[in-house]
Amino acid sequence: MAGDGRRFSVTVTAHSSAAPATLFRLAADGGRWSEWAGTLAPRSSWERQGDPPPGGIGAIRRLGLWPIVVREETVAFEQDRLHGYALRTPAPLRDYRAEVTFEARDGGGTDVVWRGAFTELIPGTGPVVQRALLLLLRSLTRRLVRAAERGLRAS
Repeated sequence: MAGDGRRFSVTVTAHSSAAPATLFRLAADGGRWSEWAGTLAPRSSWERQGDPPPGGIGAIRRLGLWPIVVREETVAFEQDRLHGYALRTPAPLRDYRAEVTFEARDGGGTDVVWRGAFTELIPGTGPVVQRALLLLLRSLTRRLVRAAERGLRAS
């Protein structure tokens, strides 16, 4: 049945006064997501570190509290520029993959783009899952930017 479902995607953009390296460091360190993602990741830890450690290719982060724990594997890693991951937990979707990119802006700051895409598991559910994913990525992006800017001011 693989390939039978429809593909959906979402894109969220934001601007931050923080440097790309600051934002990347927060997004790529899955063991510390609970420090900035709040209720979206009340606990976070490494199940397996990647190359380069801790959050490089092959790393698996665990987010959430039992009985809802999400496992995500790092599948793309470009230092200070791109963090990509794939969902490794069964969910009401297939082939979920996301990436967040960080591009330095002329004059300082960073453009943040967070994209996610999936294939619907149950025909007709794609639009509902797409809306939920859009809301999730919007919230994660806002929280990431706020955390990076707080860290920047505290320096």
